Amino acid sequence: MLAVPPRRSDDRRGWLRGAPPPGWVRALPLALVVAVCAATLLSDRPLDIGFLLGAIPPLAVLSYSPLATAALGCVVVALLSTPAFRLDRPGGTDLLTVVFVSLLSVFVSFVRSRRDAQLDLTRTVAEAAQRAVAPPLPERVGAVRCTGLYRAAQRGTLVGGDFFDVRDGPFGVRAVMGDVRGHGLAAVSTVASLLGAFREAVLDQPDLVSVAARLDRRLLVDSADVRHAELFATAALLEFSADVREVRVVVCGSPPPLLLRGTRATELEVSPWTPLGLGLADAGAMEASTVSLCPGDRLFLASDGVLEARDGGGAFYPLADRLTTLAAGEPAALAERVWADLVGFCPDVDDDVTILVLTPSPPSAG
Repeated sequence: MLAVPPRRSDDRRGWLRGAPPPGWVRALPLALVVAVCAATLLSDRPLDIGFLLGAIPPLAVLSYSPLATAALGCVVVALLSTPAFRLDRPGGTDLLTVVFVSLLSVFVSFVRSRRDAQLDLTRTVAEAAQRAVAPPLPERVGAVRCTGLYRAAQRGTLVGGDFFDVRDGPFGVRAVMGDVRGHGLAAVSTVASLLGAFREAVLDQPDLVSVAARLDRRLLVDSADVRHAELFATAALLEFSADVREVRVVVCGSPPPLLLRGTRATELEVSPWTPLGLGLADAGAMEASTVSLCPGDRLFLASDGVLEARDGGGAFYPLADRLTTLAAGEPAALAERVWADLVGFCPDVDDDVTILVLTPSPPSAG
């Protein structure tokens, strides 16, 4: 399936941090008008609640346009001037104060509207740039079905320090999932560099070890002119055979993938290697591990944001144990089920979360 983009309900910015205000904020000025009018008309004696109407124009600033804010200000002045409502019998000075507050609210609403439009434009451009770095996965790459999920730790961003990609090439379907040092926007340039190197290596390099070496060299070149750069990344690389009966795996400082066979989750036995960016290309001692696959098997890869998440008591998220239950059901929704379970286990996830599910599925078998 496609890589799952954050839905509006997943927008963790909050309405005080730039997200659209919730419906109750927009309804509050109108609800206040209705409440004051109803209370005064139903009461047998005058009520000293006219001062509440003075809060309506400032409240309208939060979610209404300048024109709508001006209309609400006129409604407030009209209500205060209508004898039937008996709202504190405001004098001329009181009405002038309300008029002034209404005009000021219209101006603030105009400034907010212009700012929101600029922020929306900036966010649209940023989303387009970030999606160009990490485009959504297709539903199928060669003989492998793909499901990817990404949640950036930095609020309001689509790309951070984690990355993944699945590509078909002359040497088979290859996949990568990794985590660069740091997260958020500061790591985006390194992510873009590694993904570009991976996509070229898929076409050029005849074996998976050479692909890992290409990524390692990319990091070494990027950090050569930067003093104390400490630029490195952990990654897991996979290469499927033509008949998807086998998968070759190279793990560079990253947790090994999990093999889902039915509802059982087991960690692949692979030879670990050092993270990328530490001179792997010159080591020459790394080997790819080969794992046999059966029909229906799935490979589950998760970043440190999943494996190192902790609950309130400090316990780590038991991914392998949870997969025993979560693996049942539609395979395409497995990543979403794990994400929902992770948030329930650890509501304050403070690291990039990446999940990649690869299902070998030859077209003839479908």
